[in-house]
Formats: sequence, structure tokens, C-alpha cells
Amino acid sequence: MKNLSAQRARRRALMGLAGGLTAALALTACGANSDPQGESEDPASASAEAGGSVVVGSADFPESQIIAEIYAGALNAAGVEATTQLNIGSREIYYTALEDGSIDIIPDYSGNLLLFADPAATAESAEDIVAALPDALAAKSPDVKLGVLEPSEAEDKDALVVTAATAEKYSLKSIADLAKVCGEITIGAPSTFQERAYGLPGLKAKYNCEPGGFEAINDGGGDITLQALLNDDVQAADIYTTTPSIADNDLVVLEDPENNFIAQQVLPLINTDTVAEEARNVLNEVSAQLTTEDLLALNREVSGDEKRNPADAAADWLAEKGLADQ
Repeated sequence: MKNLSAQRARRRALMGLAGGLTAALALTACGANSDPQGESEDPASASAEAGGSVVVGSADFPESQIIAEIYAGALNAAGVEATTQLNIGSREIYYTALEDGSIDIIPDYSGNLLLFADPAATAESAEDIVAALPDALAAKSPDVKLGVLEPSEAEDKDALVVTAATAEKYSLKSIADLAKVCGEITIGAPSTFQERAYGLPGLKAKYNCEPGGFEAINDGGGDITLQALLNDDVQAADIYTTTPSIADNDLVVLEDPENNFIAQQVLPLINTDTVAEEARNVLNEVSAQLTTEDLLALNREVSGDEKRNPADAAADWLAEKGLADQ
């Protein structure tokens, strides 16, 4: 990541130099009546205004990789040079990559992003969460201009999932039911679930549910998590709601009456200094067409029996939506 960051720094510096030369020529042509302080320009701002190339990152699970490929493909089709830096890691890691300039854009999930930026946030509805994000991001990263673009209809939430056998054994329909036997079960989830507001702290605060055990499984609710659940190594697992394995294995998604897992619309998280208006418009076009049903279908293609490359699945989606050639 350091090498990539260095390359981007050099690129932006060169763009800043080019912007400075352009400004100097403009002053020569128009006279010296402008404010001298306006002659120097932030290289990052110059890059955004010039529509420079961008790097699209992803988290370390297939759905994020697919959406990142969709973003990059749409941008390239519209004439905005975009490359990808996939499988960066958890939000804690890729957020830092946005701050240090290693990446410019990443798909994220509105509710969890808000709780990451402001663990004390109380917004739960989709609209309230999106409205709260700008101030939360500004407070968390005052030295870097991060922002979100238009949210999509697509939503993928964390959920506590159990097997049909476990649901029958304990008469489980909701997390409230699980709370009554919480001390008897082990939860399987990413290690970050132990600290994040919607993880173990949220289960304790909203349901008084403190599991008898916790198994850290860092595959984003993937095959390892699924096998642990099916083998009864864990009795409940954190699995995203658009994961095909839920339907394929007749798993039961526990209802969440206390809204521990709040609204999670897919939306682009960007560095507003380096992502120009043209690129933002393209990403908003993507969000206008991306649905939850699309995520389910794309996840099945990539994580199901087909095992398609995320870039290929993304390319077909863009062609289907008329975004491959803009």
C-alpha cells in the first residue's frame, strides 16, 4: 500500500505542477488583476477539477469486490480512468486507505459506516442515516474531505442466522428469542464483531444477550462461517442478508425488533478532493440502478457454483444496465 500511495502522491504532485503552469499562463494572458493567493492550488483539488484518474478499493469479501468492479467499469466506460485495489481488509483498514490517499472511492454500507464514524449515532432509518453521515465523517476525519454520494436501493445487512434445527430446538424467530438462551450458544462472526456497535455490544445493550462463546471467523460470512454453522461448531452466525448460502441451506434469519442491525444502503464513500464531478455523476448513475435483487444475483454468480470472476460479473451487469458504453 505504501508503494501505491507513493505513486498516487507523485501523480497528484505532477497534476498540481501542471495546474500551476496553466494558472501562470492564464495570468499572463489576462493580466495580473487576480488575487495573488489564488495562484497556488491544492494538487488534490486540481486533480479533482481536471478529472484525474482514480483508484477504487474494496473490502475483503466478494460483494464489495463486485461493486468495486462495477464502479471502476462504469467510470472507465464514461472516460474516467479508474483502476482497482481489491480485498484491502475491514472498514478499519480501508477507511485509513481513503484518508492517506491510497484509494479514492470504495463501496460502503450506510448504517455501519455511520456507526464507525460515530459510535454514539442513534439514526436507524435509511433517510436519517444518510442525512447524518456528512457531519459524522467530517468530525471523524477533519483533515481529509471524505463524503458519500447517492445511496442505492440495494441493501445488505448483517444478520444473526441459525440453522433450521437450531431454530426448532430453541423456538427461535427473533434475536429476542435468542436472548433467552444466549448463554448456551456460540456466535461465529468476524473478529471486529466483538467491538463494533452492532456486534456484541449492541446485542448486550438491546437484547441483554451475552453469548456463552464467540468464535472469530474472518471470511465475511463465507464458506468457513457456513460450515461452522452447519457443523454446529457455532449455533448462530453473522451472515450478510444477500448471501446465497442462506436460501441454499434453509437457514433462518432471526428478526431484529430492536433494530440492532440498522439500514444498510450501498453507497460510494469517496475522497471529495480527488473525485471530480464527472466521476460522481457516473457513480450516482450506478446507484440509481443497483438493487438488492442485483446483489443477490451477483453474489450467486461469484460465490455460488459458477465461481465467476467479480470483474466478469460486473461487466455483464453494466452491459445489462446500459452503463458499459456511455
